[in-house]
Amino acid sequence: MIDHCIQPLPDQVIKQIAAGEVIASSASVIKELVENALDANATRITITMNAELSSLQVADNGEGMSLEDLRHCAYAHTTSKIRSTSDLQKIVTLGFRGEALHSMTQIASLQVRSRPHYPTSETGYEMSYSRGGEVISEKTIAIAPGTIVTVSDLFADFPARRHALPKKSQQLKAIQKTIYEIAMAHPDLTWQVYHDDRLWLHLSPVETPQQLLPQILSQFQTSDFQYVSKEIKTPDQEGQSRLELLLGLPDRASRHQRDWLKTAVNGRCVRLPEIEQTLVSGLMKTLPRDRYPICWLHLHTHPHLIDWNRHPAKTEIYLCHLKHWQEQVQNAIKDALQLNSNSVPEIVHNRRVGELLKAAEAKGDYQVTATEEEKGELSLFPLRAIAQLHQTYIVAEHPTGVWLIEQHIAHERIIYEQLQAQWELVSHDPPLILDDLSLSQQEQLERLGLEIDRFGEATWAIRTVPKILQPRSDIQDAILELSSGGDLATAQVATACRSAIRNGTPLNPQEMQDILDQWKQTRHPHTCPHGRPIYLSLTETSLAKFFRRHWVIGKSHGI
Repeated sequence: MIDHCIQPLPDQVIKQIAAGEVIASSASVIKELVENALDANATRITITMNAELSSLQVADNGEGMSLEDLRHCAYAHTTSKIRSTSDLQKIVTLGFRGEALHSMTQIASLQVRSRPHYPTSETGYEMSYSRGGEVISEKTIAIAPGTIVTVSDLFADFPARRHALPKKSQQLKAIQKTIYEIAMAHPDLTWQVYHDDRLWLHLSPVETPQQLLPQILSQFQTSDFQYVSKEIKTPDQEGQSRLELLLGLPDRASRHQRDWLKTAVNGRCVRLPEIEQTLVSGLMKTLPRDRYPICWLHLHTHPHLIDWNRHPAKTEIYLCHLKHWQEQVQNAIKDALQLNSNSVPEIVHNRRVGELLKAAEAKGDYQVTATEEEKGELSLFPLRAIAQLHQTYIVAEHPTGVWLIEQHIAHERIIYEQLQAQWELVSHDPPLILDDLSLSQQEQLERLGLEIDRFGEATWAIRTVPKILQPRSDIQDAILELSSGGDLATAQVATACRSAIRNGTPLNPQEMQDILDQWKQTRHPHTCPHGRPIYLSLTETSLAKFFRRHWVIGKSHGI
């Protein structure tokens, strides 16, 4: 067990850490101080910033520091969190390099006030430090248990670095991003952030990231996200790991930029490029063009499975058993996108639905959301086809209401996933004859695996075609569409779109039911491969509110 007295690190450990961390901005000051607060088991963090961001203060209700620790905490490579080289293989804290406070003394004035919780002490202490981390002022003070660190005159003696800082608005944005990322990894914290004597940001403690994210992205509701938490066995079988995935449902929650696809490991937001690519691949063809997923992935695993030496600032790491983790992430995405009671919101009534649809159409982002009051519990099964509306929508009866399913895009989703599972090319006899194909069109068809031969001076024979397209009368147009470019997934989307039943096609009850049954089993039932929403739900309680069926007879008759 590690004792918690602050001591200098041995030279061998200092060399192996090789961090070279430099405080480069106000955001990095806040990050380092907040991580220290979390390592001290704080549950409440208050941040105060002056108007120019040259003075920053982080106060916490953590364990606090003793007088002896306060006297040593600003020396270089001084920490209570590791002792030897072997400790680098089992890091369980956010800070461990022993550089943060010392680095701050190099570019600012540093003051620390603290009172330890244990042993019980009625006295706190205030320390001010010199450029090298030496104590230059020490006194006893009255303070609640915890720690308050004040960094002032930031970069005052470094005019070149001060002038090179981004605009204040950009610095605030970086601070906000830092706080949000830490908060998502630690949703049980209370945050209060003041800027220029005004409350700038407040986050209340919750149990899961799903409950926290709507406080950060206020345009979304809790029901717009799906949360998966599952225990994972790593191949070495040394205890349980855990995976948390928070995913914006693609028909309701997405972004114009890729700024909310984030990964964290053991409480720290880090870059995991290989895992991020798995997330992107798993959500491909679920969002409209130029939209990006909202995704928060947090992996909890044994410290010895993590190598922190991928990046000097520890913002990018190596993860053991990477392929195993990628498979687990793929499974979690599949679980998150299944239709269930948490992913089907209750819509209040027809007028509300109309307003939501108009708003979504104006924005062009296909969102249909419900307020927290409107959210209801819906079980998915059974879903029974009862009618066809305008030969476009399947009307389905559900024990708690009515669903409208757009037949073409539901069928498109079914076919697309079938094509993904088995992209089958078959011989076409006699071969298709196409005229005037450009070189790029020829190369595209060859990339997709189609057998193509020159048949004349300006004609080509297509001898193999996708099996699903073979019976179609418009197969020549379909092959020309495939030759226009794109990867295999794009070709499969085009094939699925062309092969799906058209709107305006009459369907009998069994045909409608077959589509519903197959659609419910797809991996991504919320949207078509182009990102359009497939279904809209109207619950019985919504209808009852609209038709005022809960009124008593006397009241409804004006008595």
